[in-house]
Amino acid sequence: MELRTLEYFLMVAREENITHAAEMLHMTQPTLSRAMMQLETEIGKPLFLRGKRKITLTDEGMLLRRRAEDILSLVSKTESELRKDEHELVGELTIGCAECQASHLFLPRVIETFSRIHTRVTYDLHTGNADLIKERIEAGLIDIGIVLEPVDLEKYDYVRLPYHERMGIIISKAHPLSQKNSITAKDLLEIPLGSVRRNLLKNELASWFKDDYEKLHIIETHDMISNTIPLCAQGICAAISIEGAFYGHSDEKVVFIPFEPVLSNGTVLVWRKNRMQSSLVKEFIQHVYHTLNE
Repeated sequence: MELRTLEYFLMVAREENITHAAEMLHMTQPTLSRAMMQLETEIGKPLFLRGKRKITLTDEGMLLRRRAEDILSLVSKTESELRKDEHELVGELTIGCAECQASHLFLPRVIETFSRIHTRVTYDLHTGNADLIKERIEAGLIDIGIVLEPVDLEKYDYVRLPYHERMGIIISKAHPLSQKNSITAKDLLEIPLGSVRRNLLKNELASWFKDDYEKLHIIETHDMISNTIPLCAQGICAAISIEGAFYGHSDEKVVFIPFEPVLSNGTVLVWRKNRMQSSLVKEFIQHVYHTLNE
């Protein structure tokens, strides 16, 4: 499977029309059609559902689209790193960011000072939970990531960041519980809840709630808090969250209330262990250490 063929495939997927895709690629429609049929033959499964006016992807086609985007992104990143100026850091640094204070407060400070020194470096920021960030680090699509503990760090080098996130709930200001300074497990037994999907974090919550965990009325689960805050604002549910995620999506209709007793999580900056890193990544990590020691 050639990279060029993957580029053709992505153009067809985006345009949803062979003729339009061929025009964008500056090639003839029959040539592009043959290339797509050869790709299906090579894979052994149909990639397209061909309608009269529109082409849509099969399940296999949608999987290939995701993989092709990742592959071409990785190729572009590698080419950029290999072309870098030996005397000046040039290239794109890809960073995975959890929704937390370290991403909102520490990372901008590091990038701001690093950019003063290395003016030709650009940044590609991805928001995700620890599982997604680790998966993309493994695939070589993210260089480094800020993740929330608990997290399995066996395969990673890391540095702990000076931020601890209190856990609690995000709830509508119209709800009676919004007047409390802290929330106990018993307070949450009678209200609809949104909760995190990550297993390690769920296990930690189960330990905090103890026997009450199975009594919770969980109506929604999420990886990121972005889509859940509107539900909280409407009074549909309260959402279990860390404090830093709330301040990244503050809303005048909701409030964050911490758990009592306190449940908090650390944050760490991680990168793949035993992997040859580019000069750019190495220099950025050193700059992180320097910033922490200031």
